[in-house]
Amino acid sequence: MDNIVVIGAGTMGNGIAHTAAVSGKSVTLLDVGQPILERALQTISDNLQRGVDKGKMSAGDKQAALDRIRTTTDMQAVAGADLVIEAIIENLAAKSSLFETLDRLTSPACILASNTSSISITKIAASTKRADKVIGMHFMNPVPVMPLVEVIRGIATSDDTYQKVEGLAKSMGKTAIEVNDYPGFVSNRVLMPMINEAIFALYEGVATAEAIDGVMKLGMNHPMGPLTLADFIGLDVCLAILRVLEEGFGDPKYRPCPLLVKMVDAGWLGRKSGRGFYTYR
Repeated sequence: MDNIVVIGAGTMGNGIAHTAAVSGKSVTLLDVGQPILERALQTISDNLQRGVDKGKMSAGDKQAALDRIRTTTDMQAVAGADLVIEAIIENLAAKSSLFETLDRLTSPACILASNTSSISITKIAASTKRADKVIGMHFMNPVPVMPLVEVIRGIATSDDTYQKVEGLAKSMGKTAIEVNDYPGFVSNRVLMPMINEAIFALYEGVATAEAIDGVMKLGMNHPMGPLTLADFIGLDVCLAILRVLEEGFGDPKYRPCPLLVKMVDAGWLGRKSGRGFYTYR
């Protein structure tokens, strides 16, 4: 699978394109607007330059990786893809609509992957006529740095599809871990309740944000406290995942903390908005 199309040029999409290009793949990065694509290319270039500055790659390697990435706003570009990786908004209706379109435009052999962090692969696959070729590839942020890809099998995902995607992940320098399709998979089923409980501790006045993060960093050896991590992920994303868990399992233990809901309503989304549990310049 050497011809890859990544749909969505945001944080995750540009990181996936970056990683695929460095591993020698031809990558088409697709999004709705040229300014978004230009920002993504600049981000990729800046991140590659950090590798050059640290002596991890040469200037020639950086340019070669950039030369493997082309950008487009034309959905017809998916026609020749071996694999399409979707990295758009975390919304089932949007993903299902996109996968229905991809099913029409791609070749029958093309594998369709979603970078979803919590939405059912089985539900996404149901919008296509190739459920056996639909799979989850949940990369971690920042993609060029984090070694894990959570590879999620929908109810109909074939062994052949899984093996091809596992091989691709390995060729991109990642470790693929197989997970079955349940709300939140493994990563967010474990992580989000921890973050939510930290928010409840803040909401109830148990301790300050700094103290809660300090306990988890110093006592549990976490590299980043849960509230700092929530700001990094995006509080809107955390809330969306908790809603998926709450709805998917029907269990009140996944109920989002009212403070999280209020902050998202206020537009305090973490790093990307300049304010979350902490303030960012």
